[in-house]
Formats: sequence, structure tokens, C-alpha cells
Amino acid sequence: MQVVFHLGAPSTDNGLLLESLLKNRARLAEDGVIVPPLMRYRAVLRDTARALDGRPASVDVQEALLEAIVDEAQVARLIFSDPRLICINRLVVQGPQIWPMIDRQTDALRALFPQARIAFFIGMRNPATLVPALFAGSRFKDFAEFTTAMQPHAVTWSEMLHRLRRAQPDAPVTVWCNEDTPMLWADIMRAIADVPEDFPLHGLDDLAATIMDPVGFAQMQKYFSENPPETAAQRRRILGAFLDRYALETEMEEELDLPGWTPAKIMQMTQSYEDDIATIATIPGVTLLTP
Repeated sequence: MQVVFHLGAPSTDNGLLLESLLKNRARLAEDGVIVPPLMRYRAVLRDTARALDGRPASVDVQEALLEAIVDEAQVARLIFSDPRLICINRLVVQGPQIWPMIDRQTDALRALFPQARIAFFIGMRNPATLVPALFAGSRFKDFAEFTTAMQPHAVTWSEMLHRLRRAQPDAPVTVWCNEDTPMLWADIMRAIADVPEDFPLHGLDDLAATIMDPVGFAQMQKYFSENPPETAAQRRRILGAFLDRYALETEMEEELDLPGWTPAKIMQMTQSYEDDIATIATIPGVTLLTP
């Protein structure tokens, strides 16, 4: 059995990826690809991992987990998507690190299904916008208080990915930039479900619908219906053309007005993030999805 953990990151797709996959739940289940809804596993995984305290789950525990989470008899690939699998928003960035607890938390996740083949999926985001988004989704009212234990200018995704690879050397990792997600939505869905380009999936334009003018989105849907793309690359080109014309500026641009975060600091963090992406592309065992 394969078990996929989509770890988020928090403040990236905001649960939409799971919603899109769930639109295909019945069809995917025919091939043994199981996509349970979040409410079926969030508490169960958390409570079982705490009870195991790092010990590998017995066969009986694994069977009980599957019985609680899935209804299907055939399970070849089981998909979990939850931005809280590693930690809450407040703990995503600590000091100069993203997810400082990634090693022990992924150990705990693997212990739930110790005989399964594990894969991790992660959407990355520019720290210059990630930290403010985490703050907006927290209960904190004061940004300085929220970031007291953080060094956002020093964090890199590559550092976290190196730690993840050392902790889970036999588990492949697939990553992408949140900024590229509108162009990669279909590719991400297919990668997580492990289905080919010609596998029919619903929800391929769910993210585009949230950032496009409704009239333009309807025109794009009509175009796709009348001119079905033959390849994923062709689909991305068409989508890109419609986004260039009909994307809503309010959804594509982020205004940051935070104490101490000058335009120069934001620009420097953004450049560091872009440089870090080039490093990530060279990490063994990590696949970087790009448009």
C-alpha cells in the first residue's frame, strides 16, 4: 500500500486541493486510490500517533485505522491532506527554520503505516508572504508578538527539505511553489493521485476559478470544452493566456504593510526565496514541479 501525506504547507491552497480531489473520489476509488474527507482522519491520525508515541502500529491498529478512515475494500494508494499534520500555524516558522519538528512528526506519521510506501507532497511559499499569512490565520493580534521567536529573513525551504530527506531517505518528496500553483493545479492533482495525463479528473480549474474574472473563466471553460488540450503543456499554455487577460489583480498581488517589513526587506526575502528554489531543484529525492 502507498500512503501519501500532503503536508500543506499552511496558507497555501487553503484546503482546495483536497476539495478538488474529493470530486473524483468515486472514480479514483475504482483504481484503489482512496481520498477520504478530512473529518474522517484528522482526529484519528492525531490521536493514534499520540497513543503510539513513536512505536510502529501493530497490524490490529492499522486495520482499525483503515476501518475508521475508509469504506473501500481495495486500498492501493491512500491520500491524506492536512496543513496541520506537522503543527499549528504559530509553530511553522521557529527561529531560522520552517517546520523544525519535521523529522519527529514525519516519523510519527510513518509509524501509523510502517509497512507502507510513503510519499510527501508540499506546497512552498515565499516567506515574505507566508509569515504574514500565518499571522492572519492565527489568533494573535500583534504581529511583533507573533514573530518573536522567528527569523523570517533567514528561513529557507531547502534547509527543511534536507532535514526531511535525512529523516525519511526512502520517501520521495514532491514540491511546488505556491506562486506557480494556478498553472500547476492539474499537474499537482495528477501527481498526488498518481494518474496519467489522459485520466479524466474533475476540478482541474478550481483554483483558476478563484482568481479569475467570472466572464473570462466562463470563456476559458468554453474554449477547453470546444478545444480539448492534447497535453498538459498545451493546457498550461492556454490557461496562462487566459490568466494573463482575466486574472483579478486583487487575487494576484499581495499588499504587505507590517511593522519593520520595509519594501527592501521584502525584496531581499523574495530574492533569497527565488535563489533557494534553484537549490531545491538539485536535492536528491525531491521533485520540483514547475510550469
